[in-house]
Amino acid sequence: MAVERTFSILKPDATRRNLTGKINAKLEESGLRIVAQRRVQLTRTQAEGFYAVHKARPFFNDLCAFMISGPVVLQVLEGENAVAKYRDVMGATNPANAAPGTIRKEFAESIEANSVHGSDSLDNAAQEIAYFFSQCEIVG
Repeated sequence: MAVERTFSILKPDATRRNLTGKINAKLEESGLRIVAQRRVQLTRTQAEGFYAVHKARPFFNDLCAFMISGPVVLQVLEGENAVAKYRDVMGATNPANAAPGTIRKEFAESIEANSVHGSDSLDNAAQEIAYFFSQCEIVG
């Protein structure tokens, strides 16, 4: 098994409800380590750049508006098969379809306000991490 890094965002709905500690506890209990973390208020430009892959989709503007509606917590997670592990811990995008015990089942308010974002592949994880963090900010 390979030690990997993946990217995570605790979304505005989670920070608004003070769920950062509870979500971080779930991450650590699953074996993931938080090797970089900071709380920020995204700008519209940052949100649009980060979600540029969805620019042509009908939900793009609403997604960007939601992501700038409050602070987020940006994270780099590290662990064995971190990308797949984090996706399992997050649960399905639609909280109604998420497995019991997952972050989205326990904390999400809706499909959009689903508390967390996570990379879906190693390549995307590397791009997403580099979008928000320099190498010197990641402490393993």
